[in-house]
Amino acid sequence: MFVKSIMIPKHQCHVIQWDDTVEKALAVLEEMQIDGLPVLNEGKFEGIVTRFSIFQSFFQSTKEKKEFLNTTLVKDVSTHQEKYLNGSEIFEDTLLELKDFPLMGVIDDNRMFQGIVTRFDVLEQFQSAFGVNRAGVRIAFTSVETEGRIARLAEIIQQFHESVISLITFDETDKLVRRIVLKVEKKNNIEKFIKKLEKSGFRVLDIHEE
Repeated sequence: MFVKSIMIPKHQCHVIQWDDTVEKALAVLEEMQIDGLPVLNEGKFEGIVTRFSIFQSFFQSTKEKKEFLNTTLVKDVSTHQEKYLNGSEIFEDTLLELKDFPLMGVIDDNRMFQGIVTRFDVLEQFQSAFGVNRAGVRIAFTSVETEGRIARLAEIIQQFHESVISLITFDETDKLVRRIVLKVEKKNNIEKFIKKLEKSGFRVLDIHEE
């Protein structure tokens, strides 16, 4: 999945102009209850302004609060001017970028603002991949890393007519063993399904109903 698929398009974004005052930016942040605002200059992306960047700049300045709010411009406190996305990135690659920051801007080849990707949206996609919001049975197991093992797993799933909520594999660099976490809808045949997995060489580590 690419960043464009989880991007909030520009017409749905709250933005601030780079020559607006910090006071106006704070008012928008508070009113909308959001963590950051894209900074624009005639439609071009000029960074992100957050409460943290505003507060940090205030404490580093020598101005009184009222003076700082009324005379400091957004462009003076914005960050991430050169940290942005173009939309073709794989969404999971953005997680590290967003680990300590609430959002990133998405731009085109001319630096024109296209939208944003937020940390919340990326984490929501990971939750969806793990089936966090659906009830079911999560089964963690290992498999010897040999050709055809995932195909064999698929055969067993089909044989028992399991409804798969999520399937995640780990240890892609391990040449011997791969960990697999499978979440399926709860059915009366779950015990038989698990026994079939074990009989087929999959080592079950944990079973958890959610």
